[in-house]
Amino acid sequence: MSKLVQQATQELRTAIEAAMRAAIEDGSLPQADLPAFTLEVPADRSHGDWACNAAMAGARAFRQAPRKIAESIASHLDLAPTYFDRCEIAGPGFLNFFLNPRFYADVLRDVEALGKDYGRSDYGKGEKVMVEFVSANPTGPMHMGNARGGALGDCLAAVLDAAGYDVWREFYVNDAGNQIEKFGISLEARYLQILQGEDAVEFPEDGYHGDDIREHAQNYVNEHGDGLLSVSPEERRAALVQYALPKNIARMQRDLEKYRIQYDKWFLESTLHEDGEVMEIVDILTKKGLTYEKEGAVWYRATDFGAEKDEVLIRQNGNPTYFTADIAYHRNKFNRGFTRCIDVWGADHHGHVARMKGAMDAVGLDGSKLDVVLIQLVRLVRAGEVVRMSKRSGKAIQLADLLDEVPIDAARFLFNMREANTQMDFDLDLAVQEDSQNPVYYVQYAHARICSLFQKLAGEGLTLRPCTSEELALLSAPEEIELLRHIASYTDEIVAAARGYDPARITRYVITLANLFHSFYNACRIGGEEDSLAHARLQLCSAVLTVIRNVLGMFKITAPERM
Repeated sequence: MSKLVQQATQELRTAIEAAMRAAIEDGSLPQADLPAFTLEVPADRSHGDWACNAAMAGARAFRQAPRKIAESIASHLDLAPTYFDRCEIAGPGFLNFFLNPRFYADVLRDVEALGKDYGRSDYGKGEKVMVEFVSANPTGPMHMGNARGGALGDCLAAVLDAAGYDVWREFYVNDAGNQIEKFGISLEARYLQILQGEDAVEFPEDGYHGDDIREHAQNYVNEHGDGLLSVSPEERRAALVQYALPKNIARMQRDLEKYRIQYDKWFLESTLHEDGEVMEIVDILTKKGLTYEKEGAVWYRATDFGAEKDEVLIRQNGNPTYFTADIAYHRNKFNRGFTRCIDVWGADHHGHVARMKGAMDAVGLDGSKLDVVLIQLVRLVRAGEVVRMSKRSGKAIQLADLLDEVPIDAARFLFNMREANTQMDFDLDLAVQEDSQNPVYYVQYAHARICSLFQKLAGEGLTLRPCTSEELALLSAPEEIELLRHIASYTDEIVAAARGYDPARITRYVITLANLFHSFYNACRIGGEEDSLAHARLQLCSAVLTVIRNVLGMFKITAPERM
């Protein structure tokens, strides 16, 4: 939580404990150990800004009805040194506390002093965290699942960073194994078809049928001719993979950079094979008695660690499986000093989660330090109908197509509107709409509206200046208090979003902030008001501007000054 909220909470806890001690001292409450109690912000703030259950928690220790305990506590409370000005008893004995204007004045000063750092905290204590996301198969273009995973993964990393973690973003490139073999076979078939005719070579049924394979093969022929006809199939496939794979990876990097995603590292699976880390996994598990041979393959006793079935580590042909390489990769992550690793996977990988956590335990690491965020499917919708094909190309929509069709601000914001574990529809019409129905436009408009307001008021001679506590205490209208409360909760929202791996929480937060600002703007004048109130309201607008800018900046979304 923010230092200000932390301070208010501690002040209140201290005051409640002092009141209970004073009540015990004068006999209002019997001698007993002080009960543990909670302080929380109630959903309905009309009942108070903080609620306390001390009276209910103390019923057993004090052997009195909670309502009577609450009355004893309330009568001994001294709130003068705190950010609270009154306490009310509700229901069977809840203690509800109301903040005083000094708290809200300090919130505005906090925003002004911290500026772009407002909302950041040291909650994570600098813990080294890796977020691995997208990690799309490099044998073809990226799809809509990658678009959603990219936005959520990048924004999750941003939220963790703001919450005080030392965050690392990584893309795992599967440039080895079965899919690369299939990639080579597919490229070879298209290469031979181009040079020898479509009927000369039958394309493998389980090959990659995309047009990108044909394009790579044609480009290789254009650049290098038919030289690969005279070499072995193994050499031919290796040469074609060596030609096409870097181009695919470079295209992924371009598309993701356009999407404003930059990684600290693009980690190649092939390095794990070259360094011997994959086979080292087999050695570790074998030494622990966790492998056995069956039908010429090496198996891992995954069921010993909660999996539903055992897993093959080495196939009959002597090649390690993808699962073995995946264990090696996750072990490599932890060995690089990351104390928590977060994977953002498609929901179709849900069965892999327990297996990988168990494998970490099996190799001597802590599987509980591996967290997986599963992303559900996304559907593209236009005019209420599901869209599967690009208008431009007539083919399945890829990430690159989407980024050509909708603003990147909208893509990043809208994909981050729902929790990862919920299915979502991405409305292509809404993404390009320039009105309040479009959530990102609505938030950006609030930012631009405040910038325009400052410009207009400056022309009338009213500019931002420091306000006294007495001036800021004039902010007492319901719309002003709601806005102040929301601004005060920003740091806590970031911490909650980081703790729950739910960056969509911040998107919802800033939409609510924009909504509260528009309500304030419509209810509370600035120009033409008495000077002290006008300047206090101007400072409130400045705080809203700062928080909106901080949220949008954190999520790499532009904050326009004019719209």
